[in-house]
Amino acid sequence: MHDDFSGSKIALFLGDHVLVYQRDDFPGLRYAGMWDLPGGGREGDETPLECALRETEEEFGFRFEPAAVVWHGVYPSADFPGQSAHFFVATITEAHVDAIVFGDEGQRWEMVHIDDLLAREDFVPRYRERIGHYLAARSSTPASSHAQKA
Repeated sequence: MHDDFSGSKIALFLGDHVLVYQRDDFPGLRYAGMWDLPGGGREGDETPLECALRETEEEFGFRFEPAAVVWHGVYPSADFPGQSAHFFVATITEAHVDAIVFGDEGQRWEMVHIDDLLAREDFVPRYRERIGHYLAARSSTPASSHAQKA
């Protein structure tokens, strides 16, 4: 069931690199200027994955196949008490990166090595933890069964 979720985020991996963007630095913006992952708030009655797909397309100009999702976690929403937030991990290709058309949110985007991203002080902290959960599951699970269902 997904009617009580507030939004979705997604870590898009190309090998050992992750697609991130630097948030705008407007006064009062939460995590202003920090590095973040694609995603955002739910619209209408979309599912958690539809939310992640739409947000990725709005922010980076491309869509990926749902079959590219290799992990899915559900967490309490940080912004909406009593609701959940979904976190996905998916793989993308060079063709996806080549197709990026950066949207109007954020200052710039980069493909960052996972170790460098996790070591950054200016990466939104809760996503560091969530990627850590994925990496722990990946290292302890056979490659054919990474996806976790909410």
